[in-house]
Amino acid sequence: MNILNNKNKRISIFKALALCLFAAVSLTLASCDDDMDIQQSYPFTVETMPVPNKVTKGQTVEIRCELKRTGEFANTLYTIRYFQFEGEGKLEMAGGITFLPNDRYLLENEKFRLYYTAEGDEAHNFIVVVEDNFKNSYELEFDFNNRNVKDDIQTVIPIGNYKPLPR
Repeated sequence: MNILNNKNKRISIFKALALCLFAAVSLTLASCDDDMDIQQSYPFTVETMPVPNKVTKGQTVEIRCELKRTGEFANTLYTIRYFQFEGEGKLEMAGGITFLPNDRYLLENEKFRLYYTAEGDEAHNFIVVVEDNFKNSYELEFDFNNRNVKDDIQTVIPIGNYKPLPR
């Protein structure tokens, strides 16, 4: 009789363990989601220091830029390109790279400097586009008016009863 009781107890223990194992596996499988949310693409902006709004022919303007990311993914690559809409000039990156319009160039650092040299007397308008390999992009627009020597001369027009002081 003891042998039968021990055998029944062992069977009951195995059934209880099997039931617990089945419940654990069921809960694990039910809580799994096949759609893993791994974010590789993060939005970004490009900040610049203030730049002048006027430029003369032959003058070079420095544009200090910094890429600001909201997150980081190790395999993200950034490229830069530009489009000139108005005026004549050339855009270069520190290190000697002269940009051709609409060609992409690898952006290797988060902080970089661009140099725009005006080659004409008219107003200048261009955009710089920074893109990542996940199809995110950020545009910067630059407008430079022509700067004449006349702009630098200030004319003071007296108002009211102006009388020069005796010397």
